[in-house]
Amino acid sequence: MTDYRQLAEAIISGVGGKENVIDVLHCATRLRFTLKEGALANAGRLKSLDGIIMVIEAGGQFQVVIGNHVHEVYLTLLQALGLEEEGARASEAAKAKKNLLARFIDLVSAIFTPFLGVMAASGILKGFLALALACGWTSRSSGAYLVWFAASDALFFFFPLVLGYTAGKKFGGTPFLTMAAGGALVHPLIRTAAEKASQTADTFFTVPLSLMDYSTTVIPVIFAAWVCCQLEKQLNRIMPQAIKNFVTPLLCLMVTVPLTFLLIGPLAIWISQQLANGFQLVYEFAPALAGLFLGSIWQVCVIFGLHWGLVPLMINNLSVLGYDTMAPLLLAAVMGQIGAVLGVFLRTRNAKQKMLAGSAALAGLFGITEPAIYGVTLPLRRPFFFGCIAGGLGGAVIGYFHSRIWSFGLVSLFSFAQIIPPQGVNATVFGAIAGATFALLLACLLTFFAGGITGSGPQDAAAVSESVHHEAATPAPDTFAVKTIPAPLSGNLVPLEKVADATFASGMLGKGAALLPVTGEVVAPFFGEVMTLMETRHAIGLRSDDGIELLIHVGIDTVKLQGEHFTALVKPGDRIMPGDLLLRFNPQAISAAGFDLTTPIIICNSDVYAAVHVATAAAALHSGAPLLIVHR
Repeated sequence: MTDYRQLAEAIISGVGGKENVIDVLHCATRLRFTLKEGALANAGRLKSLDGIIMVIEAGGQFQVVIGNHVHEVYLTLLQALGLEEEGARASEAAKAKKNLLARFIDLVSAIFTPFLGVMAASGILKGFLALALACGWTSRSSGAYLVWFAASDALFFFFPLVLGYTAGKKFGGTPFLTMAAGGALVHPLIRTAAEKASQTADTFFTVPLSLMDYSTTVIPVIFAAWVCCQLEKQLNRIMPQAIKNFVTPLLCLMVTVPLTFLLIGPLAIWISQQLANGFQLVYEFAPALAGLFLGSIWQVCVIFGLHWGLVPLMINNLSVLGYDTMAPLLLAAVMGQIGAVLGVFLRTRNAKQKMLAGSAALAGLFGITEPAIYGVTLPLRRPFFFGCIAGGLGGAVIGYFHSRIWSFGLVSLFSFAQIIPPQGVNATVFGAIAGATFALLLACLLTFFAGGITGSGPQDAAAVSESVHHEAATPAPDTFAVKTIPAPLSGNLVPLEKVADATFASGMLGKGAALLPVTGEVVAPFFGEVMTLMETRHAIGLRSDDGIELLIHVGIDTVKLQGEHFTALVKPGDRIMPGDLLLRFNPQAISAAGFDLTTPIIICNSDVYAAVHVATAAAALHSGAPLLIVHR
C-alpha cells in the first residue's frame, strides 16, 4: 500500500520545497504545480519515486502524473503544505510570468478540475438512461427515470452556481459571493421572466433587460465572477474595516448581477454562440478531416496537459447546441492507445510489462490514458505513434458519420451510451462504434506486428530487453544451479532501486544492479553471443551460453545523444568470451552533456530463475569482479 504521507513529502522536496510552491491543483491523474522557480524542481528525482508515473513541464505548470489515486495524494500534499483544499498562494506577479496559452490552460484547469469526477459521473448516468430508454428498459414517465435524470442533470443545470464558486476561488475573490451571483442567473424568477420575455418587456431603471435561460451555460458566469472579484478587491481597499465584511458583498451583488443581465450575459451568450457555430462551420465543411486531425493529436495534447484547452469548447457546444461533435472524435484517440497497449500485452514476453500493459488498457477503458502513454506506448515509441495514427483514421470515420454526444463526461467506454440521441439509436451511433473499434483493432495489429516490441531497432531499454528474448534461437540447457555474473565495467555500485529512471528502478525490465562508471569500457562478462545492439550504441543485449539474458544500458536517457561519444566493437550475432571489449564511451563528454552515467545491468529473463541478487556489498568494483548471483 502506498504511503501517501511519505510520497507527498518526497514530492514537496522534489519540487523545491514548500516555499517554492505557489499553487497546486489536480485533475484526473496528475498534480499541477505552479512554482516560483522551476529550476529548483528536480524532475529526474521525482520520476524515480515509486507512485509517480511521469513528470512533465508544460502549459506553465510543473505536472506530476500520479494515476488513479491522485486525489488521495493531493489531500495529503495539501496537509503537508499547510493549505486548505483547493487552496492557492498564487500571486499576480507569478501569473504575469506565464504566456497567454499557459495562463489559459491554468485558468481552465483551476475552474473545471475540482468537479471533474462528478461531471464525468453525471454524464455517464445520462448515457445509461439514454441506453435504458433505447432498449425499452424504462420510460420517461417512470419514477426511477425521473429521480436518476434529476441526479444526472443537476450539476449541468446549476452550472452557474458551481462555476461561480470555482471561478471565484481562481480569480482570488470570495467564492460564496461569486456563487451567489451565479445562482441569480438560474433563479426561478429570472427563468420565468425569461420565458415571458417575448410577451413583456422588462427594464432595470428604464434600461431594457435582456433576460434568457442561463442554466447549463458556462461563459457568462465566468465573466461575471471575474468582474465581481475585481470589484471586490477594489472595494476592500477603500472600505473601513468595521463595515467591509458586509458592505463589500452587498455592493458586489448589487452591481455585478444587474451588470450581468444588462451586458455581461448577452455578450457572453453571443460569444458562446459564435464559438459553437464557428466550430460547427469548420466541422460541417470537412467532418472526416476534423476527425483525422483531432484523433491524431489528442494524445499528444494529453502528454503536455494541453487537452484542457478544448474542454470548455465541448461544454459550450452542449450548452448552446444541445450536443457536441468534438468528444466523439476523441473516442477514437482513446481507443487507439488502448489498442496499442493491447498489442504490447499480446506480443511481449516480459511478465511485468505484460501486467503493466493489461492494467493500462483497463484504465484506458475508463478514460484514463496516462498509464498507457507514460508506462507503455511512449517509452516504446512506435506503439504510441501507431495509437495516434489509428486514432486519426478512426476519428475520420466517426466524423464522416456526424456522430454526436449528448452529455459531457470523460471520453471512455461509457461514451457509447452518451452518443445515443434522444430520438433513439441511428447511424451516428453505429458510426461512432465503427470508428472507435477500427482505431482499437488497427493500433493493436500495427503494434503486434510492427511495434518493435521484439525487434532490434533503435528502441528504448524495454525494447532491447524484449529483443534479447525474441532472438534467442533455442532454449538454454539447464547447466547451472548457481551462477555468478561478473561486472562488465569498472565503477561504483548503485542499488537498482536508486536509479533515476522508474523503468529500471521498478524492476519492470528485470532484476539486477547498476554501476557508476569510472572508465569508458564495457567488456563481456561471460561466454555467449551479442543478441542486440542499439543503433545509438549506448545499450547492448547479451545472451550467455547457458541462457542468461543480460542488458547493459550505459547512462540514463543517453539515447538522446544519437550515438555521439559511443563506439561499438561488436555487432549482433558476434560470439563473445569473458573480457572481450564490447563498447567504448567517453564518460567525461557524456557527463558534460548533462547526462547521468549510472549504468543499469539487468537480467532480462530474471523471472525464470528462483532468485537474482547482488553478489557484493563493496562500494567500488573492477570489471570482472562478482556483481550478480543467479539461482536456477
